[in-house]
Amino acid sequence: MGGRLLEGPTMASTTSDWAGELGRWLKPFLERLGHIARRRMCPLYVAGLIGPGDRKSVQPMAERLAPGNYDQLHHFVAAGVWDAAPLETELLVQADRLVGGSDAVLVIDDTAMPKKGKHSVGVAPQYASALGKTANCQTLVSVTLARGEVPVMMALRLFLPESWTSDPARLERAGVPAEYRTARTKPEIALAEIDRVIAAGVRFGCVLADAGYGMSAPFRHALTERSLLWAVGIPRHLKVYPVDVQLTWPIAGRGRPRQRHIPDVLSKAAEDMLAYAEWHPITWRTGTKGKLKARFAAVRVRTADGPPQRIGDKGQQHLPGDEAWLIGEYRTSGEKKYYLANLPTESDLRTLAATIKARWVCEQGHQQLKEELGLDHFEGRSWQGLRRHALMTMIAYAFLQYRRLTQVKRKKKNQWTSASANLASRAPRHRRAHRSTAKSAMSVLSKMGRHRVA
Repeated sequence: MGGRLLEGPTMASTTSDWAGELGRWLKPFLERLGHIARRRMCPLYVAGLIGPGDRKSVQPMAERLAPGNYDQLHHFVAAGVWDAAPLETELLVQADRLVGGSDAVLVIDDTAMPKKGKHSVGVAPQYASALGKTANCQTLVSVTLARGEVPVMMALRLFLPESWTSDPARLERAGVPAEYRTARTKPEIALAEIDRVIAAGVRFGCVLADAGYGMSAPFRHALTERSLLWAVGIPRHLKVYPVDVQLTWPIAGRGRPRQRHIPDVLSKAAEDMLAYAEWHPITWRTGTKGKLKARFAAVRVRTADGPPQRIGDKGQQHLPGDEAWLIGEYRTSGEKKYYLANLPTESDLRTLAATIKARWVCEQGHQQLKEELGLDHFEGRSWQGLRRHALMTMIAYAFLQYRRLTQVKRKKKNQWTSASANLASRAPRHRRAHRSTAKSAMSVLSKMGRHRVA
């Protein structure tokens, strides 16, 4: 995609151009809102997020777009009685239309929004990956549908730390609904969203996630139980077995015969399993600064996440689980990363590497949602207000992606028309030449038809 997300609407066209297009694109969302006042406020709020201005909180947006309507705009996002679920469902439908398909990926991640004080819903000292440290912040679990270099954010769900879920009075003050007050881990939140995405019929080929999710054996098992392909980051110390590990019956030196079998070799850390593997240079994409490349290695393993079993003097050890790919990445900086994937056995190293690295577009989406659409500008404290503000930013983001894809399609259509016209204008000198030209035209059109918007 490259460049700033908002170059199209704010720099390359007038406000009336994209505002009119926004109104048409928002129609299926507005039909789900019902009340006429909400149908009027929703486009204003989304336009305020897209339009110029450093701050995308309610008051400055109202001053720029709807002077005198601050109370109505604030009521719409923070206090109005309306259900966000129908709009969230419509967002899934539109995301699938934009980038859904068997070659799309579903990226699970989270993003932190630094916050002062302690009253905003979900705020607490917690690890913020974007900052690389623990900070006072809110954390949102994100679900992104992406194809090629085009991401569309479909869900942003607030994670509530234990300091919140253990304080009913605090949850009540922030207006957290009863069904969201139970403690849930980030992988559990992600799985609930994946189920919602699947139920809506969104098309994708693989689930991607970083080590914060990949280290969870229940998360990986749940993906497999849903018959999903997945590729996830893992810590370097996560244990695995060689793919040819065998389960044997131990011979008891004395006492009763052993009742359970044990593996014939011990599990080892992922980094140790790849210590003597062959590492190969792989280029997976050409970015704005040139080719993106690193060295990769991959071996088939059995995950050490089966039932726990005491093995001799080693204590409790997890038995071999499912077969998977163990993949290592050796970056030019000297840093090493490790991954597990249940992609087909016949997958080559380039495919494994490209699949893993497809996750990067999610981080780009987080950055654009914050810097250009004001995801982290919401100044309210309530659960409902934050949920609706996040939803509006995702709708705005989806519209901008729709607009960019439409422009790309229009450009390719013009190229196609130009190529056809050039071929048609060539006068054949004899019958054989005419056949050759026709064959050439079909070749050109066939090649252009194979291009994908990405």
